[in-house]
Amino acid sequence: MKSYIPIISLILFIQFTLVRCMKDDSWTGSQSIALANKGLFIVNEGNFMYGNASLSYYDPATKQVQLDLFYKINGLPLGDVAQSMTIYKNLGFISINNSGKIYVIDSRTGKYVQKITGLVSPRNIFFSTNGNGYITDLYAGKISILNPQNFQITGSIRTPGHPSTEQMVEINDRLYVSCWSFDNTILVIDTKLNQVVDSIKVGIQPAGLALDKLNKLWVLFQLIIHIEKSFSLASDATPSRLAINGTKDTLVYLSSGVWKQPIVQETLNIKPFINQDKHLFYSLGVDPQNSELYIGDAIDYQQQGVIYRYSNYGAKLDSFKTGIIPGSFCFK
Repeated sequence: MKSYIPIISLILFIQFTLVRCMKDDSWTGSQSIALANKGLFIVNEGNFMYGNASLSYYDPATKQVQLDLFYKINGLPLGDVAQSMTIYKNLGFISINNSGKIYVIDSRTGKYVQKITGLVSPRNIFFSTNGNGYITDLYAGKISILNPQNFQITGSIRTPGHPSTEQMVEINDRLYVSCWSFDNTILVIDTKLNQVVDSIKVGIQPAGLALDKLNKLWVLFQLIIHIEKSFSLASDATPSRLAINGTKDTLVYLSSGVWKQPIVQETLNIKPFINQDKHLFYSLGVDPQNSELYIGDAIDYQQQGVIYRYSNYGAKLDSFKTGIIPGSFCFK
């Protein structure tokens, strides 16, 4: 048996090398998969430097999940550390952080459309009412501006003193951008001028932004805060993700469990809405239509993660396996 091991290893290595060297502008999909009109994409980060990021798709009506969707349809792996996905006009923009690129797919079929390069370490992409796409970056010290019509980077907005930019929310002609990595700032960008016009100091490492129905901006770090008031979390709290329900009147966030906080409530709840127990809750998504909750359990960061689906009232509806380290959700 030992004599066969080197041969098998060589074959696998050659096969992997050939796959990695194929040009992604000439991909041919190996499968055609029907995607339900209503569902959600799950962006699985994968392990850093392993190139095992993946994309899953879940149909809530049938409870069917498609694993490794990008590879099955397009014939090649997604890349190294998938960060986020945004849908704009039936196109899905998938940010591949450590690969320095964004893949564009048809959100109706999952098929490859285009690749956006020239990026350092892209994190999130946001499409403004002015028609531009804005791409935050972990290391670049700038926000890239994308023309979604031709997929070209048309310019950038420098962020001196703030090399790492993360999440974005738009209010009127202002784009509010969190500076996450070892920072404590929300940048304010004029989308008509495409330049930073103001900044707001908040707590260390703002982990999430949410806009409520009153057009109030909420920021999650060691506090939940907006301009008018703040709530202190427990000293041992580890807040990580912030979302808002479909009616935009209740915040939802992770902190060793899932917590809910009505925007008009003057005190913090004293116990979580959903207990974490022995799970490792890593990601959070809220369906904008029915406010159902999707929670990603990274388990041990090595094996397939698990997604838990709950109703708006906390009833468990489903659970299913996904890729390694489910990091974010994109609802279709």
